[in-house]
Amino acid sequence: MNLLPSSLRSRVRPTLRLRLTLVYGAVFLLAGLVLLGVTYLLFQQQLVQTFDDRYASPAEPGRFKQLLIKQDGVTLYGDAAMEWLWRQQQELRDAAVTSLLTQGAIALVVVGGAAVGLGWWVAGRVLAPLHLVTATARKIAAAPMAERGLHERIALRGPADEVKDLADTFDTMVERLDHSFDGQRRFVANASHELRTPLTLNRALVELAMHRRTASSDVKELGESLLEINARHERLISGLLLLARSEQEVADRSPVDLADIVTHVTAQTAGQAADAKITVYEVVAPAPTTGDALLLERLVHNLVENGIRYNLDDGTGWVRVVSRTVSGDKVEVEVSNTGPAIPPYDVPLLFKPFHRQAGERAVTGTSAGLGLSIVRSVAIAHGGDVRARPRDGGGLIVAVALPRATDRSW
Repeated sequence: MNLLPSSLRSRVRPTLRLRLTLVYGAVFLLAGLVLLGVTYLLFQQQLVQTFDDRYASPAEPGRFKQLLIKQDGVTLYGDAAMEWLWRQQQELRDAAVTSLLTQGAIALVVVGGAAVGLGWWVAGRVLAPLHLVTATARKIAAAPMAERGLHERIALRGPADEVKDLADTFDTMVERLDHSFDGQRRFVANASHELRTPLTLNRALVELAMHRRTASSDVKELGESLLEINARHERLISGLLLLARSEQEVADRSPVDLADIVTHVTAQTAGQAADAKITVYEVVAPAPTTGDALLLERLVHNLVENGIRYNLDDGTGWVRVVSRTVSGDKVEVEVSNTGPAIPPYDVPLLFKPFHRQAGERAVTGTSAGLGLSIVRSVAIAHGGDVRARPRDGGGLIVAVALPRATDRSW
């Protein structure tokens, strides 16, 4: 039973490279011990066999009666000489065995350490392609939107082994996903373009019927409703086209100051704010960035329009638009507004396509449910991000952070 917490186990978990090195070192050590043991047995057997071939053992007395040995002025004959030889053989064998085991163990430790180091290096070389696969997968997973990182490929070079098969299979899967997302975006754009023609024709026919001299009040009232629905459908299609466009990364960038965009958008929406009895405040400071000016204008316009639309209806509502530089490498536009209270858990849903706040009807509502989705897509396409939180007392605060333009860009 493992008593360590899961977070600690994840930190102390050995890597595959370490495990392979330990296994390689253990196998080498075991093989070295077996080799040392076999060498010891063969050495001892060879030593005993050599002595027995030349001399008789004490268990066979009298075999060499004429054996004579002179040692240190003492002459040994027969069995005494044989006994002395036997002792010499035992001492020689013990010394040889001790030397064999000691030096063999030292050599085994030294070579084993070198083998572990070599195993670490070999394991790193073998696992290098897997690290490349992991790094590519992490790039795709870390992309702000799922389809943004699908252009990444491993493109592993090397022999056609199992690791290369894995990398090629991964590239094939990512390529098919990339084609699928591209096809989806093209379908949305093409379908939106195709739908614009019948909507324009419908609007022309309705207006023609409404402006006839013989048109009754009921026909005119019905025409107004149909024109309102038709206008909403046109806004929906325009939003889909803009969403499909904004989900592509902006490649052609030009210098843009968010302060100028804020001033322009608040002037554009002044009539809408006056009709809704909403006061719009602007607090502008230089906020230089780079990107597509039209897309950034749509981003700020959607934020201000949402702040006006989802607000109080008693004449006390307001919208505050701020542009500023928040750090050395970031600029920000923040839009806050009064309005109904929004639960914190409902804020992430506001950035989902076709999501509307409670109380707005799906058919006759003025919103297509794409405003904040487009804001998020435009921000990500420019390398930025969006944060939203409920405002104390009701309403919402949405902040879009974008990369600050360098002095070289201006």
